[in-house]
Amino acid sequence: MNVEEVREFALNLQASTEDFPFDEHTLVMRVGGKIFAILPLEKSGRINLKCDPERSVTLREEFDAITPGYHMNKKWWNTVEFERLPEALVKELIAHSHLLVSSSLPKKLKAELGIE
Repeated sequence: MNVEEVREFALNLQASTEDFPFDEHTLVMRVGGKIFAILPLEKSGRINLKCDPERSVTLREEFDAITPGYHMNKKWWNTVEFERLPEALVKELIAHSHLLVSSSLPKKLKAELGIE
């Protein structure tokens, strides 16, 4: 996958939005105002994604293209070098991050966004 394919996939997830809150080189994907992906455009080929802590350990052991999240809480976030991984895995990890964040949203906000 390339950066535009990653961006497009993430934005097509339910109630996803994008913005540049940090600088013009760091694209942030949100659901319900909460970050689920950070895509540093100047470091092409990488994305930070939220992940279940137990699964993070397993993924990091299995794939050298998945490391603790750069500038993030290393327990919950991974840096994923998406160009070095199978497309299906990258999409699954993006969707997993989105699900983790969206499932933690308040019930009222979920209803407003149409998230079950």
